Amino acid sequence: MRILLIEDDAIVGDALVKSLGRDRADVVWSRDGLEAEAMLRGGGFDLVVLDLGLPGQDGLSLLRGLRGRGDVTPVLVLTARDGVEDRIRGLDHGADDYLLKPFDTGELLARCRALLRRAQGRGDDRIELGQLTVDLQAHTVTLAGRVLTLPQKEFRLLVYLAERRGRVVPKPQLEQMLYGWDEGAESNTVEVYVSALRRKIGAASIRTLRGVGYMIP
Repeated sequence: MRILLIEDDAIVGDALVKSLGRDRADVVWSRDGLEAEAMLRGGGFDLVVLDLGLPGQDGLSLLRGLRGRGDVTPVLVLTARDGVEDRIRGLDHGADDYLLKPFDTGELLARCRALLRRAQGRGDDRIELGQLTVDLQAHTVTLAGRVLTLPQKEFRLLVYLAERRGRVVPKPQLEQMLYGWDEGAESNTVEVYVSALRRKIGAASIRTLRGVGYMIP
């Protein structure tokens, strides 16, 4: 899962990046509301963890803009504002869940996983694609009962496409998912990973729409 963490507190943010990373999430961390707005407009995230008190642009404004654009990416709000009216305001502006600071990291990780399952219509942390099973929690892939060994980026690419089964994912979105905002990708990098995946899970498993992107049918 690819998570955008929007948190200006360095201690909290650093702890969350490490905890989410141990939970096998790919985390992009923004400490400023204006920077986060640009990232949200770029898309490509599975979940947003959003603090409300931010420099540049406040969290509720970011949330309003996101929902105003019709973006349904799940949003978990983190805040020290513990008033009932504050929680109501956040939920009414489009938050999917709300967690007060200080919080238990284990609970936050569980809430993130639950939001992702709900958004993808899954009851557990497994994605079934015919004889192919992707276990997001165990970080394993099996094909007809045989365990496949996938490097990290191949696994991330497979999960990203599998979670969007039946939808075409543009190549630039896949590049951003694989390399984030700070890393550059060579023009044929996605093709290389797609080709490697096809050799392992079957050539027909990933379809190319030339000039558009890729999809798992």
